[in-house]
Amino acid sequence: MRVLVIEDDANLRLALDAALRSAGFAVDGAADLPDVDEALSVHAYDCAVVDRMLPAGDALRYVAARRLAGWRVPVLFLTGRNVPAERVEGLSWGDDFLGKPFAMAELVARVGNLCRRGASAPPVALRHAGIELDAGRWEARRDGRELPLTGKEFAVLRRLLTARGEPVARPELIAAGWDELVPPQSNVLDVVVAQLRRKLGDPPVLLTVRGVGYRLAPAAAAHR
Repeated sequence: MRVLVIEDDANLRLALDAALRSAGFAVDGAADLPDVDEALSVHAYDCAVVDRMLPAGDALRYVAARRLAGWRVPVLFLTGRNVPAERVEGLSWGDDFLGKPFAMAELVARVGNLCRRGASAPPVALRHAGIELDAGRWEARRDGRELPLTGKEFAVLRRLLTARGEPVARPELIAAGWDELVPPQSNVLDVVVAQLRRKLGDPPVLLTVRGVGYRLAPAAAAHR
């Protein structure tokens, strides 16, 4: 799952980045609102962590304008003014609120909750070739057998399922589970695919498309 962190304090932004990556999220950072427009034009996000007071002004107004335009990404507001009036105001346009200072573990847990119910997520239940993935419950099964997936494996499988058997390019799969800091030639995707194949079992269903990436086998072929 992919998170956008909007925080002008460079040290805090790096700390948030490290904590969220350690928890298995792909993370992009922005120091101010003009950077956010560029990030949103490139990626879809499952959650945004937004510091309210930025050099360009109160981020609440930016989020409110985005909401009115149809943006539905869950937002966790951060603020140094942890007072009731500001909490109420933040929750009127955001989905959660956390006052500074905060425990990093609590922020990571809140981000996880928001991502799981995120509007940018694909349909809660995805099914193909005997594989069923429930993004709301963070569960995956094949032919009724539960698959104990890591966060990266879950993200890659989810992207393959949304393609409905069509090939998915390596950069797309890397973007689904990591971020732009991972070069396309890296073998991290191959490691995750190998783990997924082992957990999915027989008959083989996760196929290599040479020169492109990977795809899931058609339903009939997966049940031979």
